[in-house]
Parts: sequence; structure tokens; C-alpha cells
Amino acid sequence: MIVFTYPGQGSQFPGMGNSWIKHPSWELIEEASDATHIDIEDLLINADEDSLRQTENAQLSTFVLSMLMLDAVERLGIDATGHAGHSLGEYSALTASASLDFFDATKLVQIRGNAMKKAIEDSPGTMAAVLGLKDSEVEELCSQTEGDVWIANYNSPGQLVIAGEHTAIEKASEKARKMGAKKVTQLAVAGAFHTPLMNAARSELAEAIENTDIRSPSGIVVANVDGMVHENPETWRALMSAQLCSPVRWTQTLETLFNMNFSTFIEIGPGKVLTGLTKRSKADTNRLSINEPSDLDQLLDLIAPTSSIEGGSKDDHEGEHLFSTDRLVVSPSAGLFTPIENLEIGEKVANGQILGHVGNDEIHSPFSGELMGWIAMPEERLTASQPVAWLRVI
Repeated sequence: MIVFTYPGQGSQFPGMGNSWIKHPSWELIEEASDATHIDIEDLLINADEDSLRQTENAQLSTFVLSMLMLDAVERLGIDATGHAGHSLGEYSALTASASLDFFDATKLVQIRGNAMKKAIEDSPGTMAAVLGLKDSEVEELCSQTEGDVWIANYNSPGQLVIAGEHTAIEKASEKARKMGAKKVTQLAVAGAFHTPLMNAARSELAEAIENTDIRSPSGIVVANVDGMVHENPETWRALMSAQLCSPVRWTQTLETLFNMNFSTFIEIGPGKVLTGLTKRSKADTNRLSINEPSDLDQLLDLIAPTSSIEGGSKDDHEGEHLFSTDRLVVSPSAGLFTPIENLEIGEKVANGQILGHVGNDEIHSPFSGELMGWIAMPEERLTASQPVAWLRVI
């Protein structure tokens, strides 16, 4: 079974949206900008490292780009049975499972980021990664350290993150080294996320969540707070706000998914952090991270490998259905369809190539392949997401 995972703050990087500008899914950027009254495109294209490191910018840009990538994956007809997100990524998971509307989720992420920024200003802190100690050893370390320090992330066996006041983190880090930790690294953050120091942010976020429509997830979604599957919308309301002050139990989240026989893990969003944690936790899994449009071809190969029989055979074709390597290109919006001139059936199409226009919008192919046929007729009035052409992935 397939599970989509979604990264959190810290995975962002300058220019991370550049490769997606010409992809049809880029249209989501306008909706996100409308929801937040912020130029999301500028964040994804032009923001520098220091600007993106700011909590409110990091969260908003990471969430929106993750949802853009998810839209691109769904345009290929690929869906997942399960979803799980790390910290901020939990909002991506809930949106992907239709528990949250994209517009509402974007506003919540903005409120979350701004609330956490205020909490950092009122209660500054920091975080440190501790590698090579058991969970129980780090738990004991935190309890025996003078000052406020807690475990913030259970990322994988032997990889945890502690958070708290600066002085307490310095003391705990030194103790961890004496206990035999392989590595202790202070993170470049200004706040102690997922600890009681975020209580002020939790109160503000809880009020916003209470006024947001939340539905039961359409698929399996595992929560950060307890590493368990939940369905009740009211339970999710409580979990979403509690998460700010509770550790992210990613190790337990993965264990839950492994025990449910999920074997293919697709990370959707910037970076490859979660893909690495999955490998560290269980090497015999199928793993792929989606970072740019070219990764979609790898995803197709992973989900439906290309036939190794030269020239194919009639057995490749199942009744009236498409070959396993055939994919549909859909219209990005509603309007009259005009195919591009001089593009003939049988020609090779590149990833991102323009196939035509619907109204004033360009129709780009989200993958490379051979044009097998037109589904839409010239001057036909199309609806958004209506199939336009079908390609055979090469």
C-alpha cells in the first residue's frame, strides 16, 4: 500500500518553486495568495535563506509547495491509502485526505506560523538534535537536566530532538555527549517547538481551529501526538492544537504504518528528510521524494513499472483500459480548447511541454512520453480537470 508523507519546517530552501512555475498545478499559488494576502509566488521563487527561515514564511511556503506537488501527483491518477505529516506536515496530510479544505488549511497554517512567531518572542528557546542514544536515555537526560528541556521529536530510533531554554539545552547537550551520544547538533531555530513554551501559540491556534470546518479524513491519517490513526473531526481539532506543545512521535507514526503493511512511502514536499527517516527505520521499503516535475516520471516507474518486453504485447493492454504506462493530460481550467499547432500523434512530448490552450491558460504535460491521441476536440468547451490528451510514458 502507498502512503504519502509531508515534511515540516526546516525542509524549505531558496528557489524551491522554480522548477514548478510552468506546471499546471502552479495555479494553486494564486488561491493560496488570495487566502493569506501574501505573495506566495515571491516566497517560493525569490525569498532568500534568512527570509525563509522565519517561522511564518517557512511554514506557509512549505505547506503550499507540498500541496502543489500533491496536485501534480493526483493529476497522474495516483492516490494514496494513507497520509502522515511531520509537525506542519500534518496539515498537509489532513488537506490531502479532504479533512481540511485547501483554502481553509492555508489560512490555518498562516495563523499557526504567526502564533508561533509571537510565542518565540515571548518565550525564546532553541532545539538540538541528539544522535546515538536510546529514547529512554534521552527522556532520562531531560528529566535530570536543570531548567526547562523536553523531547520535541522522536524522529527515528537513535535520532531525537530536544527543545527548551537556551541554558538548559546547553546543559542537556553536554550531558548527552558524556552519555555517549554520537553527535549533538544545535539547530538554527529561535524557538522551542513542540514544548510547553508554545502554550500561548496553542491557545490562539485552538480558537482558529474551532472556527474551521473539519471533516473525517477520506483515508488513513496518523497523528503526531500519539502515532495513532484517528477519524473523528473533533478528535483532530484537539490533536492539531495539542501538537504545538507535544513531541512529534514520528518513530511511532512509522511503526503504525509499517504494522498496517504500508510498503511504499512517497514524500511530497521540499527536501528528503522523511525519506531518509523511513530508510533509517525500515530499509526494505519503496521510497521516493517528490521535489521537482522530473521526479514524477520516477514516481510513475515506481507505481507502474514500464514493461520490459520490447515493443510491448497485447497482454500489456487490459481490455478497454489504458496501458499501465499511459497517463492523461487534463485541462487546468474551464474554457475553449485549442491544441498546439504541428503536434502530431506519435510525436515525443517533453515534461512541461505545451500541448495547447484552454482560454488564455497554457496546457502543459506533467510528464514526458509519446502522444497517443487527442481526447478533446478543437474549440470544445472544457471544464477544469477534463482530459485533453493521452500519453504513453517512455
